[in-house]
Amino acid sequence: MENLKKNIRVLKEMAYLRFNKLTVSRLDFFAPFFIDGSLFLVQILAFKAIYSNTGRIGSWGQGEMVIYIGTFSMLNAINMVIYFFGINEIPQKIRNGELDLYLSKPISPLFRLTFENISPGSLPLVVLSACIILYGINILDIRPGIIQAGVYVFWILVMEVLYYDIAVIVRSVPLYIVSMARMEQIEEAGLDLCMKLPGIALYGIYKVLFYLIMPYGIMATFPVQSIINEMDLWTGIYGVFIVIAFSIITRIIWKLGLRHYNSASS
Repeated sequence: MENLKKNIRVLKEMAYLRFNKLTVSRLDFFAPFFIDGSLFLVQILAFKAIYSNTGRIGSWGQGEMVIYIGTFSMLNAINMVIYFFGINEIPQKIRNGELDLYLSKPISPLFRLTFENISPGSLPLVVLSACIILYGINILDIRPGIIQAGVYVFWILVMEVLYYDIAVIVRSVPLYIVSMARMEQIEEAGLDLCMKLPGIALYGIYKVLFYLIMPYGIMATFPVQSIINEMDLWTGIYGVFIVIAFSIITRIIWKLGLRHYNSASS
């Protein structure tokens, strides 16, 4: 409990310092919005190009796919707001020895790396994503109740944890080997595919790959299935199991990686 209170105090202080730093330069504050907004626009255009002449993808029609695009965009937006810019610097800090500074502080280095570069400039993308989700719900003409909406939000939060876990695992590779270029390429390819193609359209080896090994395929699929009443009990259990498993794997990889870490300055 004491550690939790300390982490909350540290988080508040880091958020305060980060916000002050960003407001010094208007460009630093608004640049993430323009960058993320451009990504959002590209996703919408890609969706239109791919699905404009396609009636259905598996059992999903246009409404479900609009919710899917909005959900993936929401996951990415939350990622950008909270931890992307901090986690993304892990490889560089490992290579130049700056990680030493984090290890010497009386707080979890991963906790600090996660939250020290929050990006409030990405918040408008959260709002845009929510608008897309609501538009898809309107197309389907469904009226989710409080419980159904709560379940959807639950899956958004759970899948955001999975998104975070995979990001940390990929960026922990330099703790073991020098280069992580291939891992970054695999991550980009997997995300790019799953942003355009829902998990229900994956079969065979692709389903094993994107539902189990690199489960990008479930991150937006499961929340959508929950809000359109397409998720069964076993699917829900599997989703929770995968997130727990990857959280454990992330912790192990990070802890073991720190034991292998040799300062670049030594």
